[in-house]
Order: sequence, then structure tokens, then C-alpha cells
Amino acid sequence: MTVDEILNLEKFTFENIKVLLGSNGEDRTKLFAKSAEIKEKYVQNKVYFRGLIEMSNVCAKDCYYCGIRKSNKNLFRFNLSDDEIIKAAEFAYKKNYGSIVIQSGEIQSQAFAERIEKLLIKIRELSEDKLRVTLSCGEQNFETYKKWKEAGARRYLLRIETSNKKLYEKLHPQDGNHLYEKRLECIYSLKELGYQLGTGVMVGLPFQTVDDLAGDLLFMKEIDVDMVGLGPYLEHPDTPLYHFKDSLLSKEERLDLSFKMIAILRIMMKDINIAATTAMQAVDPIGREKALKIAANVIMPNITPKIYRENYKLYENKPCTDEDAEECQSCLEARIAMSGNEIAYGEWGDSRHYQKKNENSLF
Repeated sequence: MTVDEILNLEKFTFENIKVLLGSNGEDRTKLFAKSAEIKEKYVQNKVYFRGLIEMSNVCAKDCYYCGIRKSNKNLFRFNLSDDEIIKAAEFAYKKNYGSIVIQSGEIQSQAFAERIEKLLIKIRELSEDKLRVTLSCGEQNFETYKKWKEAGARRYLLRIETSNKKLYEKLHPQDGNHLYEKRLECIYSLKELGYQLGTGVMVGLPFQTVDDLAGDLLFMKEIDVDMVGLGPYLEHPDTPLYHFKDSLLSKEERLDLSFKMIAILRIMMKDINIAATTAMQAVDPIGREKALKIAANVIMPNITPKIYRENYKLYENKPCTDEDAEECQSCLEARIAMSGNEIAYGEWGDSRHYQKKNENSLF
């Protein structure tokens, strides 16, 4: 079946997706044109800001790909104060962002859960409940997710990283603290609690195949996600997977595959939110703008205090670590205008996919 024929289908099979992931030249252009057309029709050319607060790089996990993994001793650990977090949230509110993301290393403790709960309540108060809050704080138990939802969190991002269980196990220690089944359990708990569910994968991992990537897209469709953040895998020298750096696709190839992934996803799940991730810009200075043109409609300006950013490096060569929040906003405004999109200031930017599901559930 040709790319033209596949792009006219209502649903994609595993084999269809593999063909699209392998597309080049004119076929690749057709794929990107189709996804851009669908993006404009279903989510328009609006870009939603999510002010990113990197709360802490302290992590209890030891994932083999991550620069803030527990065993990395070459890293200054930090933990923002409550005042610093509230000040960053206040910046987003005053700048009319509409939405913030609080991200941290994975910590499972009562003290951590209670701290997040209190912060959520304070943020609701300072913004008069006008800031949507996304959390990205890893695996927690059902009760913790429930308390955070009741305190004001509305979205949760928990990246599966890969939907292939065997590959997942190659990326994590087999110590009982990094279980694929636990990751899935958390994803389904978040769905059950009514969060807008976000997930994502890394593209170009060691040992990863095109079959794995096709499976990832079908996985996201099957669990019916509301938002996705995916991007090229970027190796970090202080991680075990760095040993496989010479066997990887080039960074440019990983980025191109990431673009194809978001394009296919936009066609498959027309009205979800898709992020133009920072990892894309780490490979190509205009990587995020290209993602916005193809399929993405969310971008995350970093509003973490500048002095901490250098130490929240999940991968090497992370861009924008030397900018403060004001500089980051100005830069992104110019970049988004260049991409032919407009920033939807003052809008929550809830997933239309999520909204539609909940409207339907009322009848």
C-alpha cells in the first residue's frame, strides 16, 4: 500500500504505521502536510504555554538513560523552596500563561505528597483558580494521586518511555523499584481519577526498533491519552546507556523519526495536545518550530529560577539553561510567530480530546 493510500485511511494498522515511519522524500512531505492540515482543522494554529517549574532533581529512581538518576554522583542536587515555586507560579499567572507544569524527580513519601498538596492549594489561591496545573512527579499510589487531584491538579504527565516491556526492562534496573507493571498501573489510576492523561516515549533508544515505535503509537491510541510529550533520545555521559552511544542512529535521524511520530499521532488522535519538546531544540535550533508546523500545539517555557537549571539535565546539551523566565518568554514569542502559530495567552488549553470524552459521558 502506498503512502497516499495509507493517508486516506480512517484507521492505521501496525504495518501502515511502519510504512509511514519509513517514509522519505516526497512521501515524508505528504505525511507532514497531512498532519499539518489535521492540526489546523482540529486544534487550529494556537500554541498553549505551560510554564515549566523544575522543582527538584532529587530522585529515588535509577533509570539507565536519565542524567538525574539516583546513582549519578556528578550532579549538584537541588530542591526549590516553597517560596521559589510559588514565585514562579505567580510569574506564570501574571504573564497570562494559563497553565504550569510542576516537574520533579520521583520521590514516594508522605512528606513529598503533602508538600505537593499544599503547593497546589496555594497556587489555586494566588491565581484565583485561573492557573491549570499539570504534575509530572512520577509513580505514586492511588491515594496520593487522588489527594493531588482534589487539591487542584488537573493534568498528569507520566511517560511510559517505551511500551515494549522487554525494552523497558533493558532501560531500568531489575530491583523491584522499576517495574513496567507499576508504570502501567499508575497510568490507569490517573485515568480512573479523571486526570487529563499525558504520556510519551523516547525515540532512538538503544535496542529500539521501528516495530517498537509503531507499537508505542498504537499503545497511546489504545489507552486513549489526552496529551503527549515525545522526542529524540539524547544520551548522557553519566548514565549506563552512554556505553551504547556508537550504536545509535544519528541525532538528526532520531529527530526526524520524532517528527514522523508526532505527525502520525496527530493523524491518529486528531484533537489531543502534543508538545514541541525541548529535546527537539537540543538537536536542531529550530526543532520546536518545526514540530509546531507539523503537529504540535503545546510548548513549555522554563520558569525555573536560572541558577538551578544547569542541574536539571536529563540529557546533555539541554538548551535554554542560561535564560531567565523573561528571556525564555521573549525568545519563544519570536519563535512561535516564525512558525506561523499564535500563543493562546490566558487559555487553559485543556485537551479537546479530553473535553469531548467528558461531554459525551454526560449523555
